[in-house]
Amino acid sequence: MAVVNETIYIKGDANVEVTRPYAVLGDLVQMECANPVVVPKLKTLKVLKFSETAAKHSHHKNSRTVVSVLKLIECIHEKYPGMSVQNLGAQDIIVTYENQQTAGQFVHWAKVVCVVLISFAGSAFSIMAFNNDVDTSKLFDQIYELLMGKTSNGFTLLEVTYSIGIIIGILVFFNHFGRKRFSVDPTPMEVEMRLYENDIQTTLVENYSRKGKEVDVGTTDIVRNHRA
Repeated sequence: MAVVNETIYIKGDANVEVTRPYAVLGDLVQMECANPVVVPKLKTLKVLKFSETAAKHSHHKNSRTVVSVLKLIECIHEKYPGMSVQNLGAQDIIVTYENQQTAGQFVHWAKVVCVVLISFAGSAFSIMAFNNDVDTSKLFDQIYELLMGKTSNGFTLLEVTYSIGIIIGILVFFNHFGRKRFSVDPTPMEVEMRLYENDIQTTLVENYSRKGKEVDVGTTDIVRNHRA
């Protein structure tokens, strides 16, 4: 291949999922180059392939590896030796090969019902445990007796407004009700999930790097069936 004295910009996410037993450069990164001929050719450049064992058992196992951006630069230089590469994305990319299988409607709704029930039961238990710990009912009785001059029967305006306030507080805090958002800000759950996802990605990259399983410069493009 003739030397091309041009610059190509690549940008890849930290986590990529493929549904084929191999990954091409276009699956892993986005590319931009002033030469319109370069990008289409590089997009189809095969970077790595998973072993036959991974492909055979992909219906119940994930095959995963970590690819260094240096490996991608090496593949580009094999195609265009004189190409200058500027990386604007992740330095290590987690590539997961998984054969996508759509679950049936019954399984989907069963999962939804289970999650709803678990969330409801857990939230209710947490609220009741907190109220019991601070003895909220006794506090309401004392407030009601001080204000009204008589003993509370356990179901007054205080209990009603407190229950409504908990519902409003939860909706405002989580900034989400069904498909409706109250503001454009991400919900606290989304923030926590992103932090958790970042921690997982960092751990996977470090583990693969320490075990010498990262696909880096000079390594083979065949990946054995690893499960993280």
